[in-house]
Amino acid sequence: MSIPVPWAYAFVDRPADHFEPACAFWTAVTATRLSEPRGERGEFVTLLPEGADGCVKAQRVAGGGGGAHLDLCVEDVPGFVGAALALGAETVAPHDGWAVLRSPAGQLFCAVPWHGESVRPPVVSGSRLDQVCLDVPPSAYAGEVAFWTALLPDWTSRPGSLPEFHSVAPPAGLPVRLLLQRLDDERPLSAHLDLACGPDIDAVRARHERLGAVLVAAHSHWTVMRDPAGGLYCLTGRDPETGGLPRAAADA
Repeated sequence: MSIPVPWAYAFVDRPADHFEPACAFWTAVTATRLSEPRGERGEFVTLLPEGADGCVKAQRVAGGGGGAHLDLCVEDVPGFVGAALALGAETVAPHDGWAVLRSPAGQLFCAVPWHGESVRPPVVSGSRLDQVCLDVPPSAYAGEVAFWTALLPDWTSRPGSLPEFHSVAPPAGLPVRLLLQRLDDERPLSAHLDLACGPDIDAVRARHERLGAVLVAAHSHWTVMRDPAGGLYCLTGRDPETGGLPRAAADA
């Protein structure tokens, strides 16, 4: 059974002792303000843009170094959970009206109610936070690609520009896409955030460094950064309006 996903959120997951610096950095990057905290321990906040609907949230996590995950917004949460379980997902934590799930390779994601969000935030200072990237070990890569492709049949699933990438892009107007990256070695799956920056990654990098981020590694089409909370993320050369590759790269 196919359950449409009319909206999605990228989640910034950061440790409790670095949560405030993380929120300060990501609100500055996205030109947003924080909502009031939610959750039993005040662990959830939404990054609220002006004149648009939010598509980024942050979570205070108890252990580990943090990472990223997707919230998939649907009108029929039980139906979507059932479809995910039938494809090999597991329920991690059922809640009243929403659920935390785990993909076959171990990526956490949430099924949550759609509240009518429809207005995508604009590009901010030449970039847009628009992608969750799953770093998948080689043994689990094909299965994980198959899982997300089947779970999101209305999204466009296709190989990336390099053999180690696979893109799962939403219909036009949705704010967050999914990228799967096959790792070179066997290690647990992890996830990070990506920003589309267009051709001038260096200008975006300079702005992020002024806000407290640190360069980790520069590649030809993407740059790896570390935010003030220690979380890794990437600046990519994708078009911030469409999320896709520049035409020259796409045609290569």
